[in-house]
Amino acid sequence: MPLPTADPYLPGHGDPSYSVRHYDLDVTYVLEGNRLRGTTVLDVVIDEETSRLVLDLAHLQASKVRVEGARLRKWSARDQRLVLQLAGPAARGAELRITIAYGGTPQPIIDEHHGDAGWEELADGAIVAAQPHGAPTWFPCNDRPDNKATYRITVSAPCGYTVVANGALADHRRKASVETWCYEMDEPMATYLATVQIGRYLTVQHDEATRTIGPADADLDGSFDQQPAMMEFFERAFGPYPFDAYAAVITDDDLEIPLESQSLSTFGRNFCTDDWSHVRLIAHEMAHQWFGNAVTLARWQDIWLHEGFACYSEWLWSEESGGPRTCDEWARHHHDKLADLDQDLVLADPGPALMFDDRVYKRGALTLHALRVDVGDTAFFEVLRGWAADRAGASVTTEEFLAFATDRTARDVTTLLEPWLYDADLPPYPG
Repeated sequence: MPLPTADPYLPGHGDPSYSVRHYDLDVTYVLEGNRLRGTTVLDVVIDEETSRLVLDLAHLQASKVRVEGARLRKWSARDQRLVLQLAGPAARGAELRITIAYGGTPQPIIDEHHGDAGWEELADGAIVAAQPHGAPTWFPCNDRPDNKATYRITVSAPCGYTVVANGALADHRRKASVETWCYEMDEPMATYLATVQIGRYLTVQHDEATRTIGPADADLDGSFDQQPAMMEFFERAFGPYPFDAYAAVITDDDLEIPLESQSLSTFGRNFCTDDWSHVRLIAHEMAHQWFGNAVTLARWQDIWLHEGFACYSEWLWSEESGGPRTCDEWARHHHDKLADLDQDLVLADPGPALMFDDRVYKRGALTLHALRVDVGDTAFFEVLRGWAADRAGASVTTEEFLAFATDRTARDVTTLLEPWLYDADLPPYPG
């Protein structure tokens, strides 16, 4: 019997027959030898009657499975997945608690379209950058973006290392040579946004809401000291910050690109400069807290709802902070560049090979700029604030955004935006 797929962009991930409401992760990591062992408790609800549940778990080995406290005898591991055969059919709406013990040597998932994703060993620590399909490299899960859940993440690591994960720090204790850190994320979160960062780090607290965490010899102020001003500006533009606090984690290694996770973002130490190419990405990752993390795509084909919004936020911050160009200048600059490129990308369905193509980012931002030019600043920012507030915690689609923008502006913006979203040819510059 073939195993299920929840999203055609990521074959072999996710099971649509059930949803997870809460994950309780308890992980111990030994840096020497890159060894991980853990227990994950999943509180699930059945969406379609089934006698089989499929979870995603890559490069790690499960040792025990319990359902409602009873040891499950019929389960198997294949194709980086766990197949649980229940004792009998579970009806729609039934709630189950599943406990899985597992361990092994974590390593990222690597594929031709998305590169490395998941748990990765650093020179002196570890990093989880899981977008889009790396969550199963460190815990068993239902790896689909439309299944958001709350989390409790407990990680034990050697003394002297700081552990950072999503949410608020609920507990921190030391016993012998091991320190244990426990974080709680009470707002719903997609699996790929769950993260752990481990390193010899210290914290610079910029203000009550923002902090930078990284190596003692790195410049943790530098361009990162702009974060409080960015936060203040984005709250004016997008509405209240959707989580308790925000952290930028600087690894001791250089990283090619940064990546956002819910309530924190991760950067390599090479980003500790005042260069605009780095500053813009600090703004980009922070903006994802509203657009991508609080409001998350339901399907990977709608990735522009993350990247287009975050890219446009870079342009907004450039104008607000006196950066290299105004927002309109950035829009004209990138429209000119896109016009010289191949016209073979459909923004609202780019395909798995192009979902992280730079054209998704820039054309997505231009789509928002076209909306802004058409409806005016007042209505445009009311749309952004309303979208962030009304859809917080939800999984959304392009069609929902079009309907929302039409309702909020009291005008049919679909005719305006459809060519940007569904045609391969680049529309003329707006305005």
